[in-house]
Amino acid sequence: MLVATLLYRLARFSFRRRWLVATVWAVLLACLGLGALTLSGQLTNSVTIPGTESQRAIDHLKERFPQAGVGGATARVAVEAPAGQKLTDPVNQATVERLVERLKTAPKARAVTDPFQSKMVSPDGRVALVQISYGVQAYELTEGDREAVMAPAGPARQAGLTVEFGGDAIEGMPETGATEGLGVVVAAIVLTVTFGSLLAAGLPLLTALIGVGVGMTGILTVSGFTELNSNTPILALMLGLAVGIDYALFIVSRYRHELSEGHDPEQAAARSVGTAGSAVVFAGLTVIIALVGLTVVGIPFLGQMGVAAAATVAVAVLIALTLLPAVLGFAGRKVLGKRARKQRTRATHGERWARFVSRHRVPVLIAAVAGLLVVAVPALSMQLGLPNDATAAPDSTQRKAYDIVSSGFGPGVNGPLIVVISDATDANTTAAVERVSRLGDVAAVTPPQFNPQHDTAMFTVIPKSGPSSEQTERLVSDIRAQADGTELAVTGQTALQIDVSEKLADAMLPYLALIVGLAFLLLMLVFRSLVVPLKATLGFLGSVVATFGAVVAVFQWGWLNDLLGVKSTAPIMSMLPILLIGVLFGLAMDYQVFLVTRMREEYVHGTEAREAVAQGFRHGSRVVVAAALIMISVFAGFVLADTTLIQSIGFALAFGVLVDAFVVRMTIVPAVMALLGAKAWWLPRWLDRALPNVDVEGEALTKRLDEREPVEV
Repeated sequence: MLVATLLYRLARFSFRRRWLVATVWAVLLACLGLGALTLSGQLTNSVTIPGTESQRAIDHLKERFPQAGVGGATARVAVEAPAGQKLTDPVNQATVERLVERLKTAPKARAVTDPFQSKMVSPDGRVALVQISYGVQAYELTEGDREAVMAPAGPARQAGLTVEFGGDAIEGMPETGATEGLGVVVAAIVLTVTFGSLLAAGLPLLTALIGVGVGMTGILTVSGFTELNSNTPILALMLGLAVGIDYALFIVSRYRHELSEGHDPEQAAARSVGTAGSAVVFAGLTVIIALVGLTVVGIPFLGQMGVAAAATVAVAVLIALTLLPAVLGFAGRKVLGKRARKQRTRATHGERWARFVSRHRVPVLIAAVAGLLVVAVPALSMQLGLPNDATAAPDSTQRKAYDIVSSGFGPGVNGPLIVVISDATDANTTAAVERVSRLGDVAAVTPPQFNPQHDTAMFTVIPKSGPSSEQTERLVSDIRAQADGTELAVTGQTALQIDVSEKLADAMLPYLALIVGLAFLLLMLVFRSLVVPLKATLGFLGSVVATFGAVVAVFQWGWLNDLLGVKSTAPIMSMLPILLIGVLFGLAMDYQVFLVTRMREEYVHGTEAREAVAQGFRHGSRVVVAAALIMISVFAGFVLADTTLIQSIGFALAFGVLVDAFVVRMTIVPAVMALLGAKAWWLPRWLDRALPNVDVEGEALTKRLDEREPVEV
């Protein structure tokens, strides 16, 4: 009862002091906005993990062999002669040489290779490759820098040559656009239909947008003091919008119910926050646990994304508990609208569905589980990787450059491997070059280079296969196995991506065990049952594997690509599975808390177990359906983004919420609850006595208020 009472008091204070509360949030938003404008730093699109072999090799080269320039941004310029011509023809060669001279003036470029001197002209003479090395990392390059390096291609193209650009120096930062706002428009429509009132629909949107504003400006302000991944604010925006709207939806819905019961606006606001607000706190806590748990997997950029998103979710919870009751104080009874009287009729639809599922619980359960397993089948062939030029959109300059280089030299030239020998001598370096040259998937090996101290050497290995292929991944392992007592390491962009993908894959199961274990304890505390938390986590696992299957079918196999606007197929982003596990688990538990707590409330009040399922649905299903549709809409809006990572995250979360809300929580949960009956609420007596009573639905608070017992502010 303590939590519910505190929230009740907080809501009454916010309602009475609404001008003060609104002013505090407005000032906070203004201050953080000013900080974002004046203190924000440059976001990074680099994906590295300290401690991996490839990263250690880069750090060693920076210290002992800085002249090599390894670790900075790179650009590849692919030049192709027209059909029937060669680049070695005098006119074309002169054009390429002028292009190289102009490229040397590119801002922040450290070195530019001449393809005729470096022998990077294809055997048929039609393709040449110019390499540009930068003294800074890719995220330090501005849009002006990228435009400057591509500008010299104009005269060469006018001369009839094809010139395309690839490499991480060309890749810009992911951005959100107007298309992502379509999800908010759909959310507004869902809210209007749900409430039958524009004012009631506008309140969740208003408070959610304020919460997102606070979260995003806070993240941008922090970026001035620490390096943040460029996807960090985008994930925070996704979750902040989704949970911000949903949490406000639950409280506004309860507020309208309390008004319809005859309570004055102040009491209605306080009661709604004391009851539905308690569920918001615990639902938000599960999301925050899942996101903050990303910090323990040893992957810095993923931990940063998790903490930033968790902070945005925490802001959404605080706004729902403070600013929302203050805004309700301004709105009063106007949120009821003309169609409030129809709510009770619409609420019976959920009850009818629950009774249907209860009557046919066994066939419904079998059909739902079988459906999840069928959708999950593609997940068996999931391949993980990180984006490169091969995964870029077919009409992008990066993909065109990749294809030109592949046609002229073979795909391996797009993903060279750098072998570093830290204890180099002439003898062990020569031996290492010979051993590596004999490996099966090696197309070429360059002569070794030594640092001035002659104690560190490096040479480049060109694979026969492309950077995303399994053959190249095996080649990296085979080269590392050739150490033979030598301090040998493999690095380069391709090796870095392989190491990051492997680290992310290894972290997936421990992370899954961590958040499932913590959330099981939390749900056991909320529901005072062993079976319900177990069922909730098993249902979540079903949602996850089904979502993995759908992601593989769309982004790896290419199903529905034209419909969804996905421009290319590629291995699944390495960070997506672990990120999806964390985010989807927190969101799935939201619906578990909001839906099943109403069933428990009916059961503890004496309703028969199976009837309690139907009654719980009568109270909670309509709002849960609306909340799920809103989340799906918000996430689906990001499928229209330009970058594959954002597209895949948006699709995965939208599909995951769809499956979890409608298949797991709205179908499997009532079927299992009806099948188990009263056994679903079993808890050993000794454990029941040991667990504190958190009263997530505020039952004790409601009882006190109904008995006219005062609750002081």
